[in-house]
Amino acid sequence: MNDVRKILVLKTLSWRVIATCTTMFLAYAVTGQLEFVASIGIGDVILKMIFYYMHEKAWNSTIRSIPNLYSPQIDSD
Repeated sequence: MNDVRKILVLKTLSWRVIATCTTMFLAYAVTGQLEFVASIGIGDVILKMIFYYMHEKAWNSTIRSIPNLYSPQIDSD
């Protein structure tokens, strides 16, 4: 794995932690129930990964349908 990809992976993971903590903080501020906050946090991670996967598939499908569209590569694995 090259340095650019390592940085992207670390940034992705750090953002996921920040985003999930934000959701959990808001859920706690509204409900005050830690058990509910934990289930929201778990659901947040799982659903957002599923939605991100579907989003990527839709974009990849769109990109493939456009002729002569340049798609830069992070690296050439």
